[in-house]
Amino acid sequence: MHEALALVRGDLGPEAAVLHTREVRQRRLLGLLSGGRQIEVTASAGVNVPSRLPQRGSGQADSLGEPPAKLDGPLRSDRATEDHFQGQLAHLQSMVQELCRRSSSSGGQDLPEELFHLFTDLIDSELSEDLARQLVERLRLEAPDADLSDPVMAKARLTRMLENEIQVVAPISLTPDRCRVVALVGPTGVGKTTTIAKLAANYRLREKRKIGLITVDTYRVAAIEQLRTYADIIGLPMQVVSSPRQMREAVRQMEDLDLILMDTAGRSPKDEVKILELKSFLSEAGADEVHLVLSSVAGANTLEQTAKRFSVVGTTALVLTKLDEATGLGTVLPVLRASKLPLSYLTNGQNVPDDIEKADPQRVANLILGMEQASTT
Repeated sequence: MHEALALVRGDLGPEAAVLHTREVRQRRLLGLLSGGRQIEVTASAGVNVPSRLPQRGSGQADSLGEPPAKLDGPLRSDRATEDHFQGQLAHLQSMVQELCRRSSSSGGQDLPEELFHLFTDLIDSELSEDLARQLVERLRLEAPDADLSDPVMAKARLTRMLENEIQVVAPISLTPDRCRVVALVGPTGVGKTTTIAKLAANYRLREKRKIGLITVDTYRVAAIEQLRTYADIIGLPMQVVSSPRQMREAVRQMEDLDLILMDTAGRSPKDEVKILELKSFLSEAGADEVHLVLSSVAGANTLEQTAKRFSVVGTTALVLTKLDEATGLGTVLPVLRASKLPLSYLTNGQNVPDDIEKADPQRVANLILGMEQASTT
């Protein structure tokens, strides 16, 4: 310590403030203790507090061989400096508390064995750790101890909890003497055109309804040809429009049909101009329903942001596609919570008119928990 204080005084001057000292052990490679000692001194020449180092000029020597300092008045601490260190201490304490909280929540180590297995099942389904923890903690609070000790009952209760969070809407309902206009919107590559073909084939071939198709996807020639191929096979009228005015006329020409299904160009959620352009098309069409098509393989944050950006066009429901490609459906729950939109349809393949089903809360909850496969029922 004598040598350490001497070094501080030599580097920073006799007015330096010693803030902290401690003894540390030297370590070798791989963290092996060598048994040696070191003295660590934290000091500052810029902090305005009375120096803790001895000063020259007095008659009685101390352990450093220097006379003690003479003080002209009582010791006084600098209030600003004290407040600064108190603030730093509070900040460090909050950081430690946050690290402890994260460690506890991410590991789930304080959960009973049955609930810990449910927690890991939710993580495997690609639910975020925070949301998985939230659901399991809620289950622990609401369920009787007898159910929590039974893995089957605990999972059944968790399934019901998820079911209550999953809102669905009835399939497209058609009424006599009224043409219903339903549009599918969403980003590129989520399967809007294939989903429209599935819906059109089911209503035309199985329910014997009069169906018409309108596409505004003039950005991709392949998309027009794909939909036209479906229209020719099923035997449906089809219109291609490139402006809101043409949209109004196309709908007027098909107003004697039972259902008009509208295919729209994929829009980037970040392209506000294209989103507003889409809104004008839907307004001229007088769309009764606007289904936002989302891919189940997308991440939770992407799904939430997409639903938020497309809400300006008046979305009324969600269609979830590509269930057969998803490794887990835990990403669905956050977007349902954030968007407040019900699910209408689920799709899980390219087969037309198959590989589509109406959304069901129990089915979706089971899919999230990995209790069912994505094949159609």
